[in-house]
Amino acid sequence: MTSNPIYCAIDTLDIPKAAELARAVAPHVGGLKLGMEFFYRNGAFGYAALAEIGLPIFLDLKLHDIPNTVAQGLTALMHLRPAIVNVHIAGGREMMLAARKAIDAADTKTRLIGVSVLTSLNTSDLSDIGVERSTQDQVIALARLAQSCGLDGIVCSAHEISAIRDHLGADFNLIVPGIRPTGSAVADQKRVMTPAQAMAAGADILVIGRPITQQQDPAAAAAAIAAELGL
Repeated sequence: MTSNPIYCAIDTLDIPKAAELARAVAPHVGGLKLGMEFFYRNGAFGYAALAEIGLPIFLDLKLHDIPNTVAQGLTALMHLRPAIVNVHIAGGREMMLAARKAIDAADTKTRLIGVSVLTSLNTSDLSDIGVERSTQDQVIALARLAQSCGLDGIVCSAHEISAIRDHLGADFNLIVPGIRPTGSAVADQKRVMTPAQAMAAGADILVIGRPITQQQDPAAAAAAIAAELGL
């Protein structure tokens, strides 16, 4: 996807602050991740302000609804030409097929990624919502479903990378949040790994937010992570 696998998660709602942060880290990262908090507040106008910086954008909205609604939602977003968008695999086969069709019709080269199991969840949490598989088995099952529906890859934790590679091959894109450089706080993530460990396991993109954005010098923090990866 990119020669630099680091996508910085921009976690402020303020457009000028977000743009300032993005410009500061731009020399050291390969892309930006904009989540639902930023997009719900600022919409296409805010997206455009960040897109001007010139980095690929992962628009992390995690669409999950009936097939027609998701397809229409993606169609409405494609004028922004994001590098990556995502949907929840739990929305099912028909929803993912509709999402794939909508993106293909827009001809934007946007990659469609499926969200498997959130990195804030573990096997105990899955049991609470009626999923009796282990976290890894659930992620693999969802990854197989996503691949069969023509998705370009999935979002997963670093702990599932090796197993997914064994089952789905090297060409399926793996976007990995929950990345924490050595010494960083885990916070609300339960399945984490360092950047170097995740890349060694076979990640394609590392989504890193607070270990960069909440540091006193975000640019230096991003540069340190890039240096750790030999970039």
